[in-house]
This record gives sequence, C-alpha cells and structure tokens, in this order.
Amino acid sequence: MSGPGDWKRPDSARLIASLPLACLLIAPDVTIASANPAAEQLTGQGARKLVGRALASLLSFGEPLIMQRLGEGDAQLFARGAQVSINGQPMRRLDVMTAPVAHFPGWQMIVLHEPLGVEGLTGDGAGAGAGAGGGGDHVVRAPEILAHEIKNPLAGIRGAAQLLERTVPAKDRALTDLITSEVDRIAKLIDQMQNLSRRSTDPMRPCNLHEAMRRAQAVISAASAHAVSIEEEFDPSLPQVMSNPDSLVQVLLNLLANAREASASAKEPKVRVRTRFASGIALHRGPGNSPLRLPIEVRVSDNGPGVDPSLHDHIFEPFVTSKKQGQGLGLALVQKLVRQMDGLITHDRQEPAGWTHFRVHLPVAKGHVSNAERG
Repeated sequence: MSGPGDWKRPDSARLIASLPLACLLIAPDVTIASANPAAEQLTGQGARKLVGRALASLLSFGEPLIMQRLGEGDAQLFARGAQVSINGQPMRRLDVMTAPVAHFPGWQMIVLHEPLGVEGLTGDGAGAGAGAGGGGDHVVRAPEILAHEIKNPLAGIRGAAQLLERTVPAKDRALTDLITSEVDRIAKLIDQMQNLSRRSTDPMRPCNLHEAMRRAQAVISAASAHAVSIEEEFDPSLPQVMSNPDSLVQVLLNLLANAREASASAKEPKVRVRTRFASGIALHRGPGNSPLRLPIEVRVSDNGPGVDPSLHDHIFEPFVTSKKQGQGLGLALVQKLVRQMDGLITHDRQEPAGWTHFRVHLPVAKGHVSNAERG
C-alpha cells in the first residue's frame, strides 16, 4: 500500500490539460502559444493549427475593449456573458477571464467557458454616454472569493474602531464613528456586488442630498493626505430625493474621488460641487408609461485634463478607463446605482474653461416639492 510520499505529483501542463475549461496561453505578441484539449474542442481547431496563430484571427469580441486590454499585455478581467465570435462563426455568449502569467511579463492566460446562467452587472438597456437608451450588453462580476477576502479584514477594522472609541477623547470619536459607518457601508456594497445578479433593488426612501454629499466629502477628506479644494454651491431649498442612502453616498463618493484624481495634475487642483433645480429633465420609461421628471441635479466638476475623446462615448461601460492600473468598473457601477434610483447620469466637457462635469439627475421624493416647483 503506497502513502502520500510515494505519489507522483502531476506537473502544471498536465493540470491545465485536464481542466474542463478552454485555456489559451498568449505570447507577448498576442499569438497563441498553447491550447488545452478543452480549447481545441471549443474552437474546433487542433493545437497544431492554433499554436502560432494571432489571437485576433481566432477570436473577436462584441466589446472591442477586451481585445484592446489583451493587447496591453497585463490585462486582468472577467467578462460574464460576453459576445464572442470563434473563427468567424456567429457571435455566442461566453464567460471570458484573462490574467497575466506571474513572473513572465507580457504572457497571459485566457479562459473561455459557457455562462452558468447567472447575470452580473448589466446595463439594463441604458446607454453609456447619456445614461439612457442604447445597448446594455456589458456584464461584469466581482469574484465571490474576493468579496469574502475583503469582508474578513473589514470585520477586524470595525472591531478595532469600536475598541478605539472607548479610549479616545470625545472630540475624536467622530473619526471612529466615521470608520465604523464606512466599514458598514463597504460591507453592504460588497453584498450588493455579490447580489448584482438579482433584478430587485435596495429599498428607496426620501434622502437629503446634501447630507449624503457631506458624508461623501468627509470620507474623501479622511482618506487623502493631500487636500484638494472643493468649492460648494448648494441650493438649500431643494426637497429630498427618492434614493437609497448608501447607494447615493457611493455614487457621490466615486464621483468626488474621480474628480480629485483627475484634477491632481492641474496647477491649482479644484473640484466643484453644485446642487440645483433643473427643469425639463425627464426619464422616458417606454410606451404606455408617462415620463418621470428628474428635477434635482447634483454636478461634480474638476479642472483636470478631461476624458480622452476616444473614450467619451464609452466612459460608463465596464473595462473603459484611462487609468493604467484601473479596471474600469467604478463609473459602470455608478451608472447602475443611478439607474436603480430612476435617475440619469451624464458627463460633458466645458472648453476653453477646462472643466469636466458629471451630472446626476434624480427624482423628487414623493410628497416633497421644491420652492422652484411651487413658484
């Protein structure tokens, strides 16, 4: 009878060959270096025909940015239900995962497999540029194991903050309260990312837009050692909006963080936040439904260089980013959260003043009327 010490350990090549998922090893010149049997079966091509072939001649994606990210040599992404054409055949939906090979710059692995039938972060039919209309086929999922690994240390951080609260002076307890509340919000956000497959949304209720903005600004200020001027222009007469409080803070937090980062290269970095009543904005909800008025506008602006013109029409799509280390999911999530609030998000560039504006338009909470509407 043999024991563990007598067993022969399989090598990595045999492990990959045994995987039921189609795996392709991609060389730095974006050609196929090897393919496992599952990849041969999926593509209908033997390894001899695949090896040395340009990946672009075998696969084409409905979302061109996937191939663009592969061409960068260090892509790491997971596209659920992406439209893929294999060897010129009609498009089909496949889950696509790519990752760089550790310690081998430029080398990558791409894994293809049939979707499991669970939806992730979807466009829900709204377009990228204007926040409504157009295609919404882009799908993204945060790996559940990553969510698990984030939530464990979050629990430790929350516990440490509660212990610290007992020892710090009363004047400093606002910081421990901020840590605790933000840990709770992040944990909820992770739960939301894990549950993006569901169509239901978090409960909406009347929310004070300015309170949400103050909370987002407090988080930004506490998290950054480098102060950036934030200029405020708030309309105190605005009524409450119909929203989910945590989702609203997350939207504003993402927009503020992006604005601070974008303006960092300016000689005098500035971020402006404005709230106002904007008449004439409405969400058209399809035949048979009356338009939903969206009279409340919050605008986050920065004096950075602006969005790359080539990305202008795709800025809210998954994987679209001008950041070298970014995954391009932040604005995609912001758009989804705004849609769940029955709102719209748009962006534009003001030249020659040099300001980039992101505008979120939201509905008034039921039973609340602004002074502008009364007049």
